[in-house]
Amino acid sequence: MIRIAFLFALCACATMSTWAQGVLIGRVTSQGKALPFASVYLQDGPLGAAADAEGMYRLNDVPVQTWTAVASMVGYLPLEQRVEVVTQGITVLDFELVTRPEAIEEVVISGTMKEVSKLASPVPVEVYSPAFFQANPTSSMYDALECVNGIRPQMNCAICNTGAIRIQGLEGPYTMVLIDGMPIVSGLGTVYGLNGIPSALIERMEVVKGAASTLYGSEAVGGLINVITKSASNAPSLSVDVFGTTWGEVTADLAASVKIDDKVQGLVGVNAFHFGQRVDDNDDQFTDMPLQDRVSLFNTWSVERKDDRALTLGGRYIFEDRFGGDMDWIEAEHRGGSERYGESIFTQRWEAFGTCQLPTTELLTMQFSANGHRQNSVYGDVSYIAAQRISFGQLTWDKSIGVMHDLLAGAALRHTVYEDNTPATSEGPSEVWLPGLFVQDQVSLNTQNTVLLGMRYDRNSVHGNIVTPRLNYKWNSRDQWTVVRVSAGSGYRVANIFTEDHAALTGARDVVVVSDLNPERSNNLNVNIVRKWIGRRNALVTLDGSAFYTHFSNKILPDYTTDPGQIIYDNLDGFAVSKGVSINVDLAHEDLTLRAGATGMEVFTDQDGTRKRQELTERFSGTWSLSYHIHRWDLTLDYTGSVYSPMDLPTQTTDEFVDPRPAQSPWFSIQNLQLTHGRGHKMEWYGGVKNLLNWTPWQNMPEGVRFLGNTADPFEVDPQEGELVFDPAYVYGPSQGIRGFLGIRVLLK
Repeated sequence: MIRIAFLFALCACATMSTWAQGVLIGRVTSQGKALPFASVYLQDGPLGAAADAEGMYRLNDVPVQTWTAVASMVGYLPLEQRVEVVTQGITVLDFELVTRPEAIEEVVISGTMKEVSKLASPVPVEVYSPAFFQANPTSSMYDALECVNGIRPQMNCAICNTGAIRIQGLEGPYTMVLIDGMPIVSGLGTVYGLNGIPSALIERMEVVKGAASTLYGSEAVGGLINVITKSASNAPSLSVDVFGTTWGEVTADLAASVKIDDKVQGLVGVNAFHFGQRVDDNDDQFTDMPLQDRVSLFNTWSVERKDDRALTLGGRYIFEDRFGGDMDWIEAEHRGGSERYGESIFTQRWEAFGTCQLPTTELLTMQFSANGHRQNSVYGDVSYIAAQRISFGQLTWDKSIGVMHDLLAGAALRHTVYEDNTPATSEGPSEVWLPGLFVQDQVSLNTQNTVLLGMRYDRNSVHGNIVTPRLNYKWNSRDQWTVVRVSAGSGYRVANIFTEDHAALTGARDVVVVSDLNPERSNNLNVNIVRKWIGRRNALVTLDGSAFYTHFSNKILPDYTTDPGQIIYDNLDGFAVSKGVSINVDLAHEDLTLRAGATGMEVFTDQDGTRKRQELTERFSGTWSLSYHIHRWDLTLDYTGSVYSPMDLPTQTTDEFVDPRPAQSPWFSIQNLQLTHGRGHKMEWYGGVKNLLNWTPWQNMPEGVRFLGNTADPFEVDPQEGELVFDPAYVYGPSQGIRGFLGIRVLLK
């Protein structure tokens, strides 16, 4: 009887087990996007399934109990979640996977002049994708850098709004701008180089902060910006991006890929910008924003060769007509005259560049670039007509020796011809030959320790021999989630006042060069720490912090204070220092991404024991870019901005005269808001508001004092003792107030 009862109970349990089953379903995603074919299985159980094309999975006949479910996919961290399966019902369990740190490491070239993963590079490199810049659409890459931590677009002239890029507080000439690794933008083209690059053709932007002269030579003292363009193979067949603002600005980008045959592919890009509305919100009878017409044409070709040897050719042409000044200025009547003050700049620029891997056993690569820049400009009744031609060629040898040594050696030659109508070339065109040799060895001591050694020798035909060494060390943890980099190096820079400092040409001040200007030298130390971890709810958090110190000798600084009517240039009899700390925080979680940064720095000169802060340099700056996707309406909200602490301004105060304008700028912030519908689709609509706070620099002016000084008498025909002179160099922030914008993007694969 007992045996019969036991068998009956056993059968009943089996029957209940058969019926006590449920269904487990859900979706596997990463940053809100489906992960097709992701694997989902029950830990310590026999059931598993693969997600479909929409990332959906389904597990049938799951016994009722509490399980540990696991989702995994190549390139992503596996995710475990506890789930209780209910009887005869459907249990929903979604997975949001996080990309493995090694999988999200971009390939970079700027730090070592060769393709390496960002993680493996001994040189810290920051990478910015087109999506970052689309969060705050601008008419040029120059303006787009406003939201990059540690970088500030600095206007040099309040009339024509020409500017330069500051890295870690160093002026624009200390920043080298590259296009696809080629030093195309320099000298006369420095203030215009980032204008007119079609945004649709940009693959990414790489930023290196700190001295990079060992590989790239002069001008890379403060750092470099390398704009990497798309290749024909990964570019869309057609891309169109057009937007306008309530101020009347219109920007248009067009890019198309062209395929001649299976081996020859090309890209064509056009960038156009128009602004023709004279705005005078501060009532000084001068334009707040210069009128502009700009057209840029960009074309690259790639040829598929035997053994995958690279062959690329490209070119760019830019034309720009820019005017700022008196609201009643008429070009035909007043250009170059003294009746109405206006700054009118005609710029024509062409560029050609290419790369060819030689058909040799060894990996030899030949690179070349050439550009010509012509500028016809007037600043009131002062004309500046200049022409510059730069030719560059470089041969590199890339060689791996065993598993430890990765060598790069090269020879470069740069030829610069410059001519203008200033005293700088009164005895004929300036011509500089600059041959150079460089070598670097990346030594992999083991999986956690890497050393980079480098040395460069240049022979400047004017200033003689120049040697720039570098040393980099990288350590990473075994799981590669922590990276420490230490960089030390030296740099040099040969200055040209008129080509690099627009303030020397504009306004009523005279330019005085005290003596022959010797090359500047610098020594740089940088410590960088990167830490990644998984936060709450599987958010991927990245902390990137750096401390930097740069010491300058022979630094060339403009002196605006000794004489209010002059700008005095001379080598500093002492030293200068730029030091500080910078922190970036990146967070990615489902539909939310955040990139925020802050930089604190001190930039000063020391002459005869007297320390002085560098003018137009903030002690603190912060940037942020926040993006949130609302699935219900297919909307993406972008909130971007920057904030700056007070900076010393170039006033006209002397022992006999006190400038009524503030000697320091206030705290100020530029903030932008954007909504995008259909991001990632073939068609996107976007619109928003720029400069939400409606901040402008003249808001800090005392009542009755004009921001630009004596705009009533810009030519100083009848100067009054004890009054301001006309001074466009007193500028520290953007001059445009609040404005709306609306645009559309069309993308055809």
